[in-house]
Amino acid sequence: MAKARFRRQALRFFVVRTILVTGVFLHSSTCPAQTGKPADDPTMKWLMEARDNPELSAALNRLSERLMREIQLPPPRGESNLLPALPETTIFYMGIPNYGEAVERALDIFKQEQQQSAPLRDWLQKGGPKNDLPVIETWVEKATEFLGYLGDEIVVSGSLEGKEPKFLAVARVRKPGVKNFLEFQLNELRTKSNPAIRLLDPQELPKAEDQKGKDELVILVRPDFLAAGMDVETLRRFNSQISMNTNGLASTEFGERVAEAYQGGVTGVGAVDVHRLLSLIPPGAQKSQMVFQSSGFADMKYAEWERKKVEGQNISQGELSFTGPRHGVASWLAVPSELSSLDFVSPNALIATAFVLKRPVEIFDDVKEMSEIENPQAFAMLPQFEQGLNISIKDDLLAQLSGELAFELDDFSKNDAAWKAFAQVNDAEHLQKTLATLMAVGKVEEETTEDGGIRYHTIHIPTAKKPYEIDYAFADGQLIAGPSRELVGGAIRAHRSGESLGKSSKFLAALPPGHPSGESAVFYEEPVGFMKAMMRIASPDVASLIQLEYAGKTAPVGLGVYGSKSAIREESTNVAFDTAIVAAVAAIAIPNLLKSKMAANEASAVGSLRSINTAEVTYFATYREKGYAPDMAKLGEDPGATQPSSVEHAGYLNSSLANPSCTGGAWCTKAGYRFIIKATCKGGHCDDYAVTATPVASDTGKRNFCSTSDGVIRFNNGAPLVSALTIPECASLQPLQ
Repeated sequence: MAKARFRRQALRFFVVRTILVTGVFLHSSTCPAQTGKPADDPTMKWLMEARDNPELSAALNRLSERLMREIQLPPPRGESNLLPALPETTIFYMGIPNYGEAVERALDIFKQEQQQSAPLRDWLQKGGPKNDLPVIETWVEKATEFLGYLGDEIVVSGSLEGKEPKFLAVARVRKPGVKNFLEFQLNELRTKSNPAIRLLDPQELPKAEDQKGKDELVILVRPDFLAAGMDVETLRRFNSQISMNTNGLASTEFGERVAEAYQGGVTGVGAVDVHRLLSLIPPGAQKSQMVFQSSGFADMKYAEWERKKVEGQNISQGELSFTGPRHGVASWLAVPSELSSLDFVSPNALIATAFVLKRPVEIFDDVKEMSEIENPQAFAMLPQFEQGLNISIKDDLLAQLSGELAFELDDFSKNDAAWKAFAQVNDAEHLQKTLATLMAVGKVEEETTEDGGIRYHTIHIPTAKKPYEIDYAFADGQLIAGPSRELVGGAIRAHRSGESLGKSSKFLAALPPGHPSGESAVFYEEPVGFMKAMMRIASPDVASLIQLEYAGKTAPVGLGVYGSKSAIREESTNVAFDTAIVAAVAAIAIPNLLKSKMAANEASAVGSLRSINTAEVTYFATYREKGYAPDMAKLGEDPGATQPSSVEHAGYLNSSLANPSCTGGAWCTKAGYRFIIKATCKGGHCDDYAVTATPVASDTGKRNFCSTSDGVIRFNNGAPLVSALTIPECASLQPLQ
């Protein structure tokens, strides 16, 4: 009963917070210049009514309780029947349940409560200066109707086929009529706009063509599957794979790993084939590659996320696995252990994190090794520095630290923050002597005071506004630091009294079950207090809208991280982390897919420049009276000619790079890059040229390239060019290594 009541309070807080934050957003976006008092501001007045009206507060509470009690989320899935439908080249996978029925039920409850509660109905109808509620309800109704045609899972995948990333969304079709529904909705949209969406069926697919130069969503509707992609060719391959009844992604090692994630029942799965993704990115400079290899992250294998039930609790799990034992930076996170520093953290902390690393001396060796790859002399001055100080950085400083660190934030404002930092030490006296030596060399003065058997050290750091104070002390195997002696002393008292965050029931309840040996890292957040502190900075008026009654009643956010020999795993019992983990998986995959696309485009552009240089040299040798070709068309093929080559169309480049339209100031386009030649000509003879390659857009490449008759490829980083480079401009750029 207590846990159910706790969850209802948490959901009630979530509902009210969502409404308040939405209102604040509408207020800030519609009234950016408003500076009046809250009572004079329509939006603020509307929001504050949610706090001050008891009948409205009761209605919101009833709404949240009904949502908790009556909404049934989709059951866990023990397998996915969509894996065989995805291409073998898939390297990004995200499988989510069909929430159509749950969303539909939530909308029904919302409408019922709105109809039955006059205070809620009146409040929503006021809606501040901008009330989009009817529009939102209409869109939700259409979305749930559409989801009703689909099966219990929707999968989004990404692959690299050739040089272009391909995204594909797939779902089973549960009942007929989905194409008619989509056609009707698109026709309605076309009366207001021109949506870039095209519907196809299997009969229309073979003759369909991609509309070049236009980004559009193409949807294929089969009797058994609905698939959506950004180009026709992706859907054509999908359709062919289904027709041939192959195993697709399910037949690959990555597909088998995804299938394993479903075992035991999951409500969501995400995965990235990181190792294959890295192999598709063209290598950079040799030293950079060596540093990356030394870091250990070149051995990343899979990044995977899942939501499942463990020991009766819903758990969010994420894992980054490696092809072998972790090494380098990837091995810095140590194996799980008891995090003793949490026994010094205040139970009132808004945010707290603690983690244990491998021995700092070993971390130093890793850093030294990677630094010396880039610069062999990076640590050349260290022995002289140590000799001058008569200390050893490794023996006198790093060896005195165990590797366990922690941090907490109790409160913050625009100008100040109440924080504490902790480090577990092996020999406090030895470390204090080392710190004293370093501060003496840096001419940093410190004051010392004694209180209750603890020696406190105070350092004053001058700043532009006012001196900043840092205090630290050693106690019970910990180095504790903070912006005041009171905060440092409070941490010591929390430890010795046993009233710390690490011993509190709310912290222990937030951690995932089944880890008696401890964690490698922990993150904790008190959401109500943190939100209040954020709101005090962003908008003091809005901060008053967060009722104090929620403090201590809303479940804290907790996450544990666990290092093993060849993997790093995270777990959380809090739903709030699900979106963050899904976003993290997507953040690994999508930018790297785009990065791979840009890198492939850049490699293709460099290859095209070399082909153009070869063609120019051949043209110069063949047509000496003309010299170099002044444009791309003269190097390309003449599709209407019977002769293989001529002075006007030499045929040294194919039409994918050079075509008859690329004359004068016209650009040729290939693989995300535009190409143009600017020649130096006199009397019909061209004695030099500069060929420019620039990205079509900022998301197709990050570098501009050029070359002249010397054959050297040069580049710069920057926005796409709008005009061709001259020979001197090209010669001034950096040569490509």
